[in-house]
Amino acid sequence: MAKHNMPSFGGGGNMMRQMQKMQQDVLRMQEELESAEYTASAGGGAVGASVNGKGELLSVTIQKEAAEDTEMLQDLVLSAVRAAQQQASEVTQREMSRLTGGLGLPF
Repeated sequence: MAKHNMPSFGGGGNMMRQMQKMQQDVLRMQEELESAEYTASAGGGAVGASVNGKGELLSVTIQKEAAEDTEMLQDLVLSAVRAAQQQASEVTQREMSRLTGGLGLPF
């Protein structure tokens, strides 16, 4: 009968503890990132938007001069919100990849 060489993981219990710790670290990091606030602006600061780590809009600020042109204001608001959401997404991906060592886990 042929022998199969199986890779050693240093004991199954140790590997399970490491996986559980990583899972706890990932959950803790997700909570921290979701509660963080990300802010971006558009139009040279005429419009600002803040979102949380989930990408949910928390606030919008509009300078008086930006309110004079409705179409431009709409574009600036969308731009600021999208930039803040992109910032939140990039930080989340970067931090989670750093935490998991690039294992390619979905977040």
